[in-house]
Amino acid sequence: MTRILVVEDDPAIALGLEDDLTLEGYAVEVARDGEAALARAVTGGIDLVLLDVMLPRMDGFEVCRALRRRGLHVAIIIVTAKTHEAEKVLGLELGADDYVTKPFSPAELRARIKSVLRRTGNDDPATAAFGDVQVDFAAFELRRGGAVVHATPTELKLLLAFVRNPGKVLSRQELVDLVWGPGRAITPRVVDTHVANLRQKLEADPASPRYIVGVRGVGYRFDT
Repeated sequence: MTRILVVEDDPAIALGLEDDLTLEGYAVEVARDGEAALARAVTGGIDLVLLDVMLPRMDGFEVCRALRRRGLHVAIIIVTAKTHEAEKVLGLELGADDYVTKPFSPAELRARIKSVLRRTGNDDPATAAFGDVQVDFAAFELRRGGAVVHATPTELKLLLAFVRNPGKVLSRQELVDLVWGPGRAITPRVVDTHVANLRQKLEADPASPRYIVGVRGVGYRFDT
């Protein structure tokens, strides 16, 4: 049974989420503050964390950052009442897989959870190696020539999308759906920027890429 950790300090909201998700067939646990959420998540057995941003003791962004720094591959959905695009982007850059903005409908949340669980399923490759590059997706660690190279969670999700689809041309919209989630207002320029940043970390000559090859007017292809 899929286990979801609901992190919410409002008792009424937490109870409502717990009841709704339990009826949907999930095993649900509740944490009321950021420190409790982090302590529970690191013990394992959690498939998805539904993580409110505004929390006592540690906010949701701090929890998300701490989970990813520990190499935990648990799925994370950020829940925020804030409407600023920068807050949503920050959550994704810290390693969240998706976000929902309050108020949201139970149907929307259920759909988001199902989508994220599909995208972060256990059939993902745990590691990949090509050329002098080694990547451990579970630990969120990238190495080149044996040396650790800093890569953001979004860059590693982008690399995972390519590794999953070797030799296939992926459009920018397909990459948005795979990395940021369906329906996200991510522009093609944002995709291009992340690809360029990733090339700097993977390619011997980023101007003439060997692995992430641009296909004019279509998108990108991953060659090994």
